Amino acid sequence: MAVTASMVKELREKTGAGMMDCKKALVEVDGDMEKAIDFLREKGIAKAEKKADRIAAEGLSAVVIEGNKAVILEVNSETDFVAKNENFKALVGDLAVHILRENPVDVETALTQNFKGGSETVQTHMNTAIAKIGEKLSLRRFTVVEKEDNDTFGSYLHMGGRIGVLTVIGNSSDEELAKDIAMHVAAINPKYISREEVTQDVVDREREVLRQQALNEGKPANIVEKMIEGRLSKFFEQVCLLDQPFVKDGDQKVGKYVKSKNATVKSFVRYEVGEGLEKRDDNFAEEVMAQVDK
Repeated sequence: MAVTASMVKELREKTGAGMMDCKKALVEVDGDMEKAIDFLREKGIAKAEKKADRIAAEGLSAVVIEGNKAVILEVNSETDFVAKNENFKALVGDLAVHILRENPVDVETALTQNFKGGSETVQTHMNTAIAKIGEKLSLRRFTVVEKEDNDTFGSYLHMGGRIGVLTVIGNSSDEELAKDIAMHVAAINPKYISREEVTQDVVDREREVLRQQALNEGKPANIVEKMIEGRLSKFFEQVCLLDQPFVKDGDQKVGKYVKSKNATVKSFVRYEVGEGLEKRDDNFAEEVMAQVDK
């Protein structure tokens, strides 16, 4: 399979590895992106997680809670300047309230609904805002969450909405606890609540990468398996909320802290504005192409 500039660019963004290392990895695995990521990790060139998604789109995330329902959403703008505009902030809040009350199944459905029970659709309302603000605006995503009567919502907005988190804490009315967990999720960005949520194929893949890492480091085969188990625990600590040192008290794990409050973590949603989106970067594209063509 021919390795293209866009493939090299994507792999670089996902791993933080150099362009030539990315090109070599893709050639080695015949263009398979996931295998290329594993190849780079096995060589010690890339970490388990992406070093950074290229944050390109601007905008805000927001959380609105009403009774036993809550919504978290992301609305994008072209510039950070507009994201700080009061009209834009008002639009984001209005959209959140609409989605919470109308509960559309997806973004496309939301855009076709009548806004606030009036004659104009959500999309028409957004078009009016676009004309007034002067930038392209888009409703990117949302999640509506419901809780039980004995659960508590927690929310946290970092940098005014650059990162938004919505948590559900079970068997608790402790709003401070729910917010603290939301703050932790915003700061550390876990992928799962507990180890039990990590699928076996993910664990098997991680185990194989760790095995190859150890072998490539020249470790004796008879101690490789013990090393794998130790490093696998570190992997769970990186991706599982309950295994992580609590951001407000590094001497105890989140799971232990929540348990001390006789509570549980039922769910969390974390939105980081623009994650996975890119700005156009012509110079970088030319750089990649030059390297691929060598």
